[in-house]
Amino acid sequence: MINKNLINSKIWIPPVAVFFLGMINVKGQEAKKDTLREKEIDEVVVVAYGKAKKTSYTGSVATISSDKINNRPVTNITKALEGQVPGLQAVSASGQPGATASIRIRGIGSISASSNPLFVVDGIPFDGNINSISPNDIESISVLKDATASSLYGSRGANGVIIITTKSGKKGDARVNFNISQGFSSRAVKDYEQVTTDQYFELYWEALRNRYKSGQISSQQAAQMATDNLVNELGINPYGSNYAKPVGTDGKLLSGATALWNDNWKDILQRVASRNQVDLDFSGGSEKSNYFFSLGYLDDKGIAIGSGFRKYNTRLKINSEVKKWLNVGANLAYTNSLQEAPPSSDSRTDNIINAARVIPSFYPYYERNADGSYKLDASGNYIYDFGKYRPTSALQNENAAATLPLDKNENREDNFSGKSFAEFTFLPELKFKTSFSVDLVNYNGHYYTNPLLGQGAEIGGSVTKTNSRTLSYTTSNILTYDKKFGQHHINVLAGQEFYHYEYQTISGSRSQFSLPYYYEPDAAALLGSFSGNSDTLGLLSFLGKAEYDYRNKYFVSGSVRADGSSRFSPENRWGTFWSVGGSWKASNEDFIKNLNFFNQLTLRASYGGQGNDKLSTYYAYQSLYAFYNNLGEGGTVASKLPTPDLKWETNLNLNVGLEFAILKNRIKGNVEYFQRQSKDLLFDMPLAPSLGFSGFQANIGELKNTGFEFSLFITPVKTKDFEWNVDLNLSTLKNEITKLPKGSIVSGTKLLQVGGSIYDFFIPEWAGVDPTNGKPLWKTITTDASGNTVEGTTSEYAKATKTLQGSSLPKVMGGLTTSLVYKNFDFSTLITFSIGGKILDNDYTMIMHNGSSAGRSWSSEMLNRWTPENPYTDVPALSTTTNNWTSASSRFLYSGTYARVKNVSLGYTLPTDYFGKIGLKKFRVYVQAENLLTFYKHKGMDPEQTLDGTTYYRYPAMRTITFGVQATL
Repeated sequence: MINKNLINSKIWIPPVAVFFLGMINVKGQEAKKDTLREKEIDEVVVVAYGKAKKTSYTGSVATISSDKINNRPVTNITKALEGQVPGLQAVSASGQPGATASIRIRGIGSISASSNPLFVVDGIPFDGNINSISPNDIESISVLKDATASSLYGSRGANGVIIITTKSGKKGDARVNFNISQGFSSRAVKDYEQVTTDQYFELYWEALRNRYKSGQISSQQAAQMATDNLVNELGINPYGSNYAKPVGTDGKLLSGATALWNDNWKDILQRVASRNQVDLDFSGGSEKSNYFFSLGYLDDKGIAIGSGFRKYNTRLKINSEVKKWLNVGANLAYTNSLQEAPPSSDSRTDNIINAARVIPSFYPYYERNADGSYKLDASGNYIYDFGKYRPTSALQNENAAATLPLDKNENREDNFSGKSFAEFTFLPELKFKTSFSVDLVNYNGHYYTNPLLGQGAEIGGSVTKTNSRTLSYTTSNILTYDKKFGQHHINVLAGQEFYHYEYQTISGSRSQFSLPYYYEPDAAALLGSFSGNSDTLGLLSFLGKAEYDYRNKYFVSGSVRADGSSRFSPENRWGTFWSVGGSWKASNEDFIKNLNFFNQLTLRASYGGQGNDKLSTYYAYQSLYAFYNNLGEGGTVASKLPTPDLKWETNLNLNVGLEFAILKNRIKGNVEYFQRQSKDLLFDMPLAPSLGFSGFQANIGELKNTGFEFSLFITPVKTKDFEWNVDLNLSTLKNEITKLPKGSIVSGTKLLQVGGSIYDFFIPEWAGVDPTNGKPLWKTITTDASGNTVEGTTSEYAKATKTLQGSSLPKVMGGLTTSLVYKNFDFSTLITFSIGGKILDNDYTMIMHNGSSAGRSWSSEMLNRWTPENPYTDVPALSTTTNNWTSASSRFLYSGTYARVKNVSLGYTLPTDYFGKIGLKKFRVYVQAENLLTFYKHKGMDPEQTLDGTTYYRYPAMRTITFGVQATL
């Protein structure tokens, strides 16, 4: 398209017990001074364009320290955020190594526009791939959640901000840190339980018999027909020639019939995978400069054959005081990665995860003789069985174990990120900082289907290559004034920022290779498609902030930012965003001090507005055109209607919080209430297809997110040799549509209407199985002639009435961290949980067919199908004639409540007596487990799904056990 203008164990500790544990000492040992974590009470946190003391900051910010991030066996740091911060929802919808978790901060802020938070690395917005940042390079992560905290980033921070601060060198001797780990991965959740071969043949016999039965065919005749045709329908007889008709007319397997093989396709398509990681860094500093240099390597194999992620990364960070009035710094990072990602997230027949599930074990993956022995080729090797005899539903002519090693599904990326700054000190209180940041991502996709085996052989193989290049840069100029006047303190900031983004892509495909093992397009004869396009985006911003405090008790702040976005027309290009906030450090008041109870007590509140321009198009207000081939002549067709009146979506954020610390800082907590209202929603309004356009973009409706956030940090025991810390956080969320241009909008399985959420399921209600005939039933709601509502049931899915069936969004989510240190041993565990919400399990329906998908695997739940002897069940009668019972309904809608032992770590640090003489400062050995245990009712499905609550044959989460060594020189 072209733009017209180029602009597992459960231990309950009662709260009272925790309280008294905090007051005791272990016998024979004197407790340390009761200023426990005094520094943390007034810790400095990284915020927008600077730093602030946490207790006096008027905004809502949460910090994750390096010890909760470093050495986690995760490929992408987004997967290390779950359960760490109240109000932050991190959902790992794919276990594919290198995949990114979806992150939402304080709910969903938009319907059609992006709800992704802004990532900021070392003070400057980051546009690279987030998996290019090594967790071992990170010093801390700050999550900015309210308007005061994030409004200085304007429209870019409308959905919250995640600030990543990388490590810097420290004053003192040079240090060398080394970390090496070896891990092994498997499925975090066992797949759905399936019927055995014997059970399958008996069930499918029953499905055939039920189909054959009619007014003209007796039950006895139908039974004989099912016995006669069973093997032919399934295409195979795993019981051998001695049992040509393995199931008798009574529907039971013949006596003595035993399957000659049992080939579980998961054994050949999935594996216990390895994970290897090495990190090395050098750091040091003097009075006037410091440096940090790191090197990293990661090789993370996936549990599906042919999948994995390999990465090489390096970072150089230098800061120097060139003059007393001039500080300069540079931060350069480069990452080269290769992701091997065979199809694993849709319903394609070559989906490697789906293939392992839907092919039953009586279909062999190597060709077999009638007696069950393997067929061998001329060289004595096994011959892969592509199942030409298999029914279509059992992936006919597919064998991923044979084709994947010959194919390519590669995503290569080069990520370069460069940052530099110069800070001038004109006066002790007046500073000016200018900075420049560039992010360059070069992506190459290579998808090759071999010409030797599988479906690619029919067209002589095919190849598609895609290249894209993303370049963005940000310049900022910030002037700050910070001054104390007696008991008064002010901080003023003013600045300008410019952001430029450009994207280019090109793609082509060819087919018909004359020789195998040549992967490039030049080796293929037939040109397929060729396409390419480019986009640009610009954002100019002016910003300012003022903060004032009196006697370190009363704090007020205000900020404003104006953004001009090239997405909108010149008339609506500029949006102005603002925030105001205040806090009261009550613990500094004499009447609070005299209570001798609170070590800290701070009340804060803020309110502000931010904008959102992140639509799917870069040219939101313009009419766009597409070109088509018209009998060899170029044709131009309008593809998008102009929307010159389109304007900024606005987020209005209210935050009220209370932070406290008691019992000499042994118990600390924070409670916050938030209300996040989105107005003038950027929305893709649908149009009738007959008009020639699928829809247009408009500002419509309003959306509101409200909730409470709670965090509690307790140190029940702290002695000379033993320390126990407990960290709990949880948050509630209610998402509500408060305004729409019309009554309701149906989108797939969801309904948008005032009073509901954006992810409300709108599907038929399951009414069970008719006990008289075994047919599925769905609820109907009609109106009679008198206008009365009449409820009934139907066995025809098309006549079922769609009704609201709940939302996919959880009501409560959070995490519980426990850490223990005993002498040189350390132990920690993180448990994440989610309460409420629903998940529509479309994966499960693949193996819940009534018999109409011949040869496809069956869930063990089908053993409870309707029969005359089992009339009261929720599984319909079997038949090879479809009854649509697996269509979307509340029957396959499951609770999203779950808990997961996300991380467990056990380490031992050798006493310095063992290694101090050879120059080692620290030597630690450890073992870690990621996704160790999952507690969930609906067995077989991983409860961590997409935000909209719909499964889609995706790559499962991985359980990873890692052993490692850390050393510091």
